[in-house]
Amino acid sequence: MTVIEESFAPEALPPTPLGKNRSFILLWTGAGISILGSRISAIAYGLVVLWATKSPGLTSLVTFAALLPYLVTQLPAGAFVDRWNRRTVMVGCDLGRMVAIAIVAITVAAGHIWIPLLMVVAFVEGSLTVMYTIAERAAVFTVVHEEQIGGAIGANEARGQAAGLIGQPIGTFLFAVTRWLPFASTAIAHVISLSTLLLIRQDLQGQRDNENRPNVLRDIAEGFRFVLSQKYLKRALALIAASNVLFQILGIGLLVIVQRNGGSPTIIGYILVASGVGGMLGALTSNFYMKLIGIRRIFMSVNIMWTVLMGAMIFTQRPVALGVIFCLLLYGAGVANVAGIVYTMKIAPEEMQGRVGSIATLMASGANALGALAAGGILGALSIKTTMILVGGAMFVIAVLAILAFGGRRAAADERALNLG
Repeated sequence: MTVIEESFAPEALPPTPLGKNRSFILLWTGAGISILGSRISAIAYGLVVLWATKSPGLTSLVTFAALLPYLVTQLPAGAFVDRWNRRTVMVGCDLGRMVAIAIVAITVAAGHIWIPLLMVVAFVEGSLTVMYTIAERAAVFTVVHEEQIGGAIGANEARGQAAGLIGQPIGTFLFAVTRWLPFASTAIAHVISLSTLLLIRQDLQGQRDNENRPNVLRDIAEGFRFVLSQKYLKRALALIAASNVLFQILGIGLLVIVQRNGGSPTIIGYILVASGVGGMLGALTSNFYMKLIGIRRIFMSVNIMWTVLMGAMIFTQRPVALGVIFCLLLYGAGVANVAGIVYTMKIAPEEMQGRVGSIATLMASGANALGALAAGGILGALSIKTTMILVGGAMFVIAVLAILAFGGRRAAADERALNLG
């Protein structure tokens, strides 16, 4: 296995506490505000389409466009982040998202709900968010001490969950005030994010040899060879990809359940608050579980937990019950996400951080777009109860595969050898 380069040794990065590390705080804050804006607009896309058209199919179509970048943009984004200056990439992404989301705010304020325009802007915003996220995640490794990586990644994931905790509910509440307000708020969030990023004086990348680098396609191929050489990483990514498809069906299903039962966007907001609390707490406690049971047992336990919770939705769809279920679902996701990111980024060399991160995200989350597209057809053709039976059955199969993939003695021995348990 390859570990983080010696250029990030203690003599290069003094172990300044994270709470006093100016560069990390600015990076953490700016990215957090950016994520907050993205969460606000993400829920607003679905709400504005569903409440204007009453069509789950059109809602899933716009959601598909927003998630498609995770399928088609990841690979080139990772390769370019490894070649370009990370600060420049992040600045450009903030500027691009400001313009794109402002266009939506103006058109919605004018009373026009154009599905093709929403799909294009959602795709552009999503593509820039993918590149921004890859650059920001890799930049963390240059501004913190190696021993603080686990804590920094945990703080980042908790930040993301906290942004979802307040961002999506804020999006629903702003939508209830007026339909264009969530998009205008997102544009402002990116302005603030850009301002914070420009205050960081520290370089956000290590030394690279770009003059003798192969072309972009060979860069991507090199990244794939590295990822595919990691046995347990491949297994984890395959299982995460399958479960993410189910989460997309659950997400759109939540909107449909509330809308068909005559509920308001406010109810969705309360449920998303509960899920955000769960995800944030999961991210904050992930280090505890990594030390207690190790990464492979986290993967097995979380999949079993999800099976039980998704099965529970077959029997109850009351708002309070949904809030509890989604809270626990996202708690498990928070724990697993931090463990997976720490593992993935620790085994990747500095010059491959962008590519390895993008490839891992593609393999794990690229199917999200297909899940969102399938959700519209499934929810349009089947009842909610039947859909939940299918989701629960599929999750049971995934949990069994997780136990087979990570439950053997060989897997335990390999985990100890990597010192990741």
